[in-house]
Amino acid sequence: MSAQNLQEFPEFPTWLNARPSTLQEHRGRALVLAFVNAGSEWCVQRLAELSQWQARNPGRLQLIVVQVPRFDSEREAERSLKLLRQHGVQAPILLDREWETWRRFGVTSWPTVVLIDAQGRERQRVVGLGGELERELQAVCEGQPMPSDDDLRVPAERNPEPRMALRFPTGLAATADRLYIADSGHHRILECNHHGRVLRQFGLGTADFIDGGLGEAAFRRPRGLAVAREALYVADAGNHALRRVNLSSGHVDTLCGNGRAGEPVEGIVGEAAQVSLDSPQGVTVAGNELLVAMAGDNRIWGYDLGRGELRWRAGAGALDERDGSGHLAAFAQPTAVVAVQQTLYVCDALGSAIRSMQLRGDLVQTLIGGQGPWEFGDADGPRHLARLQFPQAIAMDPAAPVLWIADSGNGSLRSLRLGGGELATVKLPRRLQGPAGLTVAGGSVWIAETDAHGVLRYDIASGELSEFTIQE
Repeated sequence: MSAQNLQEFPEFPTWLNARPSTLQEHRGRALVLAFVNAGSEWCVQRLAELSQWQARNPGRLQLIVVQVPRFDSEREAERSLKLLRQHGVQAPILLDREWETWRRFGVTSWPTVVLIDAQGRERQRVVGLGGELERELQAVCEGQPMPSDDDLRVPAERNPEPRMALRFPTGLAATADRLYIADSGHHRILECNHHGRVLRQFGLGTADFIDGGLGEAAFRRPRGLAVAREALYVADAGNHALRRVNLSSGHVDTLCGNGRAGEPVEGIVGEAAQVSLDSPQGVTVAGNELLVAMAGDNRIWGYDLGRGELRWRAGAGALDERDGSGHLAAFAQPTAVVAVQQTLYVCDALGSAIRSMQLRGDLVQTLIGGQGPWEFGDADGPRHLARLQFPQAIAMDPAAPVLWIADSGNGSLRSLRLGGGELATVKLPRRLQGPAGLTVAGGSVWIAETDAHGVLRYDIASGELSEFTIQE
């Protein structure tokens, strides 16, 4: 494609965190346009690869993220910005609210990376994951001068996130007297009492992948948490690993995962680094098995805690919504799981659905949603009519057969009484901001209000909603 027929941005684009600019202004340095959806794990992985390449090659190219909304909530500038910042995106972000930029550039799927050389000519496109991204990035930068001081200077983001005790908290797990918080943006896990006092911190607070004691271990955007038998199990999503915290000693070790996204392989895990995982996000314990929602490969996996064996339980791998037994079923980015007796409940984020899987036989059925990965809404009532939008977390009340749902896209807390009950929206005094974590203990539902960098406590009996103040 020549410089003359390369498309420009729309006339009145919505920039989320940077001053407006045009493609013409970026002449003289290679430019990458990354067409993504902030809710897609595949897009998040592609953005991480681009960020890592930039860190190794400072100043060689400019990255612009074009956020193309999948859900109605992502048309809101604040929501899209928060979703991308959760994953550490600092590049300029253009919100393509009506898909106009998408159409102008003839993009057909995300993630799509468009590489433009210093003369303003499109050189290549890399569609989907895989491909020779690193080679293409090197090629588009060939022949341009070494980066100047201006190229190396990172422009300040507009309206940065506030400095708070928590930063994009996600996973929660509670016991009778403890609350564990995956403080994802700070790359750590906090152990608090129910009054908010921080008792211990697991992880140094820097994005890394290190086993060890309280002053040594490190996580990278940890997400799902589960407590069982003096151990805290962690879906360390940014490291594509399953981690374990010994709650007696505070020591952190890795069950499996080598820090890189890859296709898991069934079998006995001899060494943790021998096995690749693909964005584990939700974990729960059923008997002697750790069950994992693997968002990157759309499957449910099991890890036998006694034998150290990894097993593919359900999901065909393709992003879809399909009921069936085991590998015949299909999920659309499962992000959270909870096990009750012989049933596993699954929060299927991109399918805006809640699914169940029988632990004996692995039969998958849909409770809410299931009309397809592009169907969503906001409706209470009978299960076949009820609708969700991009749910992010689920939790069970141990005292009652009620499934609680963090309906992130609709900014609400929903409840589903098992055994044939209807979906209902909990009456709260305000809309929730991107809730992405839930747990139930002591008559309360604890809510990670991720976009607001906080945790809320909902008293089930009184209906009171209060802020959980962290006291470090």
